[in-house]
Amino acid sequence: MHNFKNLKVWQKAIDLAVDVYEALSVLPIDERYGLTAQMKRCSISISSNIAEGAGRSTGAQFKYFLTISQGSAFELETQLMISARLKLIEEEVVSKLLAQTTQIQKMIYSLEKLIKN
Repeated sequence: MHNFKNLKVWQKAIDLAVDVYEALSVLPIDERYGLTAQMKRCSISISSNIAEGAGRSTGAQFKYFLTISQGSAFELETQLMISARLKLIEEEVVSKLLAQTTQIQKMIYSLEKLIKN
């Protein structure tokens, strides 16, 4: 079992989720149940799956949850790109969120490589 709170990737994923929530707070109300809800869910899923995996008893289980977390990060990246194309979020905000997401993707990949089965 790992202390997920000490993992930099988990900390950065929490920051990303907060930043996503803040960016989405300005979107129109009609987006609340569409793209906005999906982006909130997957931004939370990144850190949540890191935490859940860290609480598992084997490295293989931890890696499994990291792959789910990675999938959520790529899902968020796609949704951010859609938001940018629809001009729902300012370009500079999307760029910042995409940079954070890419950094987290790289960190998850690196962490997966370090974990033994």
